Amino acid sequence: MSKKELLVSAIENGTVIDHIPTEKTFQVVNLLKLQELSTPVTIGYNFKSEMMDRKGIIKVSDKFFTDDEINRLSVIAPNIVLNTIRNYEVVEKRRVETPDELRGIIKCNNPKCITNNEPMATIFNVIDKAHGIVKCHYCDKEQQIDKVELC
Repeated sequence: MSKKELLVSAIENGTVIDHIPTEKTFQVVNLLKLQELSTPVTIGYNFKSEMMDRKGIIKVSDKFFTDDEINRLSVIAPNIVLNTIRNYEVVEKRRVETPDELRGIIKCNNPKCITNNEPMATIFNVIDKAHGIVKCHYCDKEQQIDKVELC
């Protein structure tokens, strides 16, 4: 890639979150609480993309995300790509996928569900990844993953 093509400066160590649907870019920032970090964070918005027309990209210096953070990301932006950077090189490329089970990540929209009335973590089984359907472990209420509220 030539300098003419480089839109955002490279990072030495950290994570690049790529192929974010443009409209989800700032949701990703808020979900991961990137505004609270003391290390540099670069947010790119509306970049051209061959795969998806327009995309967002976030570069986070000196931060490597936990599985829990990645699972939370999968709820709002499945299929994004996490690139782990060490010494300016991509050492791992990982497509974020929604896991089969979501624990303590989303709220049940059934007001009578025990998770809304007792202090306990929610558990959802992902029953249809292609259509984004999750089912509460406790009350069996099905929800569309793109319409859920995060815990």
